[in-house]
Amino acid sequence: MTAGPAAVTASGQEDTRTRLLATALRLFTEHGVEGTSLQMIADALGVTKAAVYYHFKTKDEITGAVAEPGLRELELVVEEASRLRGRNARLDHLLTGFVDIVVRHRTLVALFSRDPGVTRALTASWLDRESFSVRMMEIFAGSEADVTRAIAAHAAITGIALTGGAPQFADLDDETLRAHLLGVGRRLLGGRRG
Repeated sequence: MTAGPAAVTASGQEDTRTRLLATALRLFTEHGVEGTSLQMIADALGVTKAAVYYHFKTKDEITGAVAEPGLRELELVVEEASRLRGRNARLDHLLTGFVDIVVRHRTLVALFSRDPGVTRALTASWLDRESFSVRMMEIFAGSEADVTRAIAAHAAITGIALTGGAPQFADLDDETLRAHLLGVGRRLLGGRRG
């Protein structure tokens, strides 16, 4: 019988953690990472600062946790793409997956694009995962890319991310934005025109 209350407590803690992360993302979007304090997060949640500390010790930990799902998804897409045969299959899988992640996480991508606090907070937590970004570039540019292909790959990655998170396209529906980003990405990368 002790499993029931423990499960409820764990569920309640997970719910608080989930609400905390959603609140943090909203506040980060409104005030920036640097402009958002742990007290602001606690106040917006209607809990004490100690309750925030129960889940996260620092704002950097919160920032990392807010970003984690999107980064984990990207890491998985890169891994899946790297196992495919043929450059076009790898490129198309990675491009499609990357665009889907950018569209699905527009708010987070917008925050990444304009807030230096995010970069600082994520540097420590993602240093050991840097290899996935190298593999991403190898798939987009090719393992022995010349300067033109390398620049095209960087332009595609950066352009897709910045455009996906741009406020002027916030009113576009997901499918329209996805189609445009895929088209531009395919033109830049020289892959299948789909």
